[in-house]
Amino acid sequence: MSANVHGKRIVITGGARGIGRATAEALVAAGARVAIGDLDKDLVQDTAARIGARFGSTVLGLPLDVTDRESFDEFLSLADMEFGGIDVLVNNAGIMPTGAFLEETDTVTDRQIDVNIRGVILGSKLAGARFADQGYGHIVNLASVVGVEGAPGLAVYSATKHAVIGLGSVLRQELAGSNIAVSTIAPGFVRTELIAGMKPNALIEKLAMVGPEQVAAAIVEVIASRRPGLKYVPRAAGWILGALGLMPEATRHRISAAFGLHTVALNTDETARASYRQRIEVPPTPGPKDTTGSDAPRGTTGRAH
Repeated sequence: MSANVHGKRIVITGGARGIGRATAEALVAAGARVAIGDLDKDLVQDTAARIGARFGSTVLGLPLDVTDRESFDEFLSLADMEFGGIDVLVNNAGIMPTGAFLEETDTVTDRQIDVNIRGVILGSKLAGARFADQGYGHIVNLASVVGVEGAPGLAVYSATKHAVIGLGSVLRQELAGSNIAVSTIAPGFVRTELIAGMKPNALIEKLAMVGPEQVAAAIVEVIASRRPGLKYVPRAAGWILGALGLMPEATRHRISAAFGLHTVALNTDETARASYRQRIEVPPTPGPKDTTGSDAPRGTTGRAH
């Protein structure tokens, strides 16, 4: 199946670390030509160089603010010029603050909406227009299982991922006539910095925890097959959510609580999570645009899962 990825020209947002980096590695290993974007321009260039050296390939590492139309369009244009076109966009960039909804600041709420929803919509719109003009393309959006069955402590994050799932469902229908496939990947809790300080119980560990490599493999699979629609990682999470979806809401919530989902994002080790919080919750320092149209580095939008 990975042979169907060979030679494809693929761009990935939030590609400097986590799922984005793992996806870039898996795609390059399968013979794809890859460009990764991230607001941390130093890290994204270093990541691209390391992946390229590992696989004997050239990986493009570019600065990217997914909430800024000019920056996103420039990212796509540079990749297009380098590769002679783009076949696939992977909208991976996202942030996941945790904590009680009533204690979350408006700034943190707004950042999740900007990165997790606006960034995905903007990328889908800009890449989708290019794909429609060329007569083919593939958009892969990263959602989450908590976008289907939300978890306390992740209220706004769950809402943003619910929006991504809804967007994917509609775009799959609306863009099919333009030969544009739209896929949505819904991972469980991924073992990256995203879950730093969280303490999942044994049941969650077994049924809902995945490594970034597993998510990357699922992304490679849907790109290779051009499979549209929603895909859960791990697959067992989809079976569980499908069964829960047949139950009354109150029953679902009781079962979720029994699984430990009502506390995993509320009872976190804030010392262990401090570095991630600092990176995603502090607004980027305003600065002049650089030559690629991206804001000055060391902000938080466009970050990897």
